[in-house]
Amino acid sequence: MKTAKLIVMYPQPADLETFEQRYADEHVPMAVEKLAGKTRFVASLITDSVGNGPSPFHRIAEVYFPSMQALNDCLNSAGGQETAGHAVEISTGGAPVFLIAEVESFDF
Repeated sequence: MKTAKLIVMYPQPADLETFEQRYADEHVPMAVEKLAGKTRFVASLITDSVGNGPSPFHRIAEVYFPSMQALNDCLNSAGGQETAGHAVEISTGGAPVFLIAEVESFDF
């Protein structure tokens, strides 16, 4: 069965210290608490870019859901809207990029 995920890509922040503090102290707890229906939350810090110079992104968050319907329900909820708004508010390097993906997993 295919699952779904929300991907949030944060550009390089203009104020790294403030972004990291707000991300860790405010945003991650908000996402954990208010994103209803999620099954997994992964927060990645981008440390390098392969062969193309500096990465345009500083952090990428992935929030997994059991279905596309569960993801859409979350995005349309008060908690989903509040969390997305907060992501935009703390992103000091410009607006984050929000993507929705259908996930296919393969075990090896």
